[in-house]
Amino acid sequence: MSNILEVSNLTKTYSSGSKSLTVLSDISFSIQTGDKISIVGSSGSGKTTLLGLCAGLDRATSGKVTLNGISLDNLGEDERAFVRSQHVGFIFQNFQLLPTLTALENIMVPMELRREKGIKKRALDLLDRVGLAERHDHYPTQLSGGEQQRISIARAFSNDPKILFADEPTGNLDEETSVKIESLLFDLNKESGTTLVLVTHDLELAQKTDRIIRLKGGILQSTVSETSVAE
Repeated sequence: MSNILEVSNLTKTYSSGSKSLTVLSDISFSIQTGDKISIVGSSGSGKTTLLGLCAGLDRATSGKVTLNGISLDNLGEDERAFVRSQHVGFIFQNFQLLPTLTALENIMVPMELRREKGIKKRALDLLDRVGLAERHDHYPTQLSGGEQQRISIARAFSNDPKILFADEPTGNLDEETSVKIESLLFDLNKESGTTLVLVTHDLELAQKTDRIIRLKGGILQSTVSETSVAE
């Protein structure tokens, strides 16, 4: 099976005047198509920074990221945005729904940007898949946290992504809602054959993935399979 994501000697340093802070140092790993991977580590370990670099949201100080065969390192912002629109889905801890748009309209936004046709029907189908077809005309403020995250998940799958990046997708939800969201995410991911890269503090959630990448202080500590963790 081919690799959908390859990370080689990735380093990210932020500079401010004469001071510099290295958030990630010499990170290397690869992810095969269809895998479910979790990235874990304490706050400040570099998890979200790594996710952003892998998804092309930011550019590394040094090293290389290859996403679905495309090298991101020398691409401009517009070029990276185009790659994301074609290949990548996102789910965020704080949902990032547009407050002035309905649930249906929030899902339609990525498809509109891609100038696709038949987007209303597809958006309604996605709403139905996440169990919220009857809430299509509700605004984010009229929805619970769990419902907002369901909308976010539907939106993430709207462009049939090759790879889905999820940053603490259950971080703002209660335990019962978190379990439902986890189940929905994994089910949709399996149905779609999408590769999943998940940042989480929740080790129980991490152990439901195929492999765990562990960071500490911006350094890769280990990358192990779920079975190894269980043992």
